Amino acid sequence: MIGKLKGIVDSTGEDWVVVDVGGVGYHVICSRRTLQNLPAPGGAVTLSIETKVSDEAIRLIGFESDSERDWFRLLLGVQGVGTRVALGVLGTLAPADLARAIALDDKKAISAAPGVGAKVAARIAAELKDKAPEGASLAAVLEAPVNGAAVSSASASMRDAISALANLGYPQAQAAGAVAAAAKALDDAATTEQLIRQGLKELAR
Repeated sequence: MIGKLKGIVDSTGEDWVVVDVGGVGYHVICSRRTLQNLPAPGGAVTLSIETKVSDEAIRLIGFESDSERDWFRLLLGVQGVGTRVALGVLGTLAPADLARAIALDDKKAISAAPGVGAKVAARIAAELKDKAPEGASLAAVLEAPVNGAAVSSASASMRDAISALANLGYPQAQAAGAVAAAAKALDDAATTEQLIRQGLKELAR
């Protein structure tokens, strides 16, 4: 199995790139966002690879980072999500944006991806709520705006509230989503205690 390719961009198409590695051209399927961020032909590139083997062919799917590949694998575990839909989601939302959308149960953001209807978006948000790659949801939530302001001023109380909920037994991704929702419901000066109380209300819904 191929896990990573490091070479030169040879050519690109609507949903693929050919990476020249020592004179051998590898045809790699990529999301729209990954393709947009590739260098021009002749430029150096490194892609994390997911190898898909079927009776018909061996396909290489490329990602900008291991984190993006991890999200791809998680998305494929959701009912109704295949390779094309998963790439559509990752072509629309960067890993941090996807983590934030799931943590905040923002189905509208997820359904903005091509091929993702309301039902599939709801499944993604529900089934991946507690399955985000380690630390992804927490980081994304703490980077998100709170009532239009930067979270940096509130990050300490939010971190403490998330930690408290996690200590009560809630998965970190679920706790992060609840605290983010609580922060939106309260004012910017919300204390850790207020965030915990509101977060528990969010979790009880």
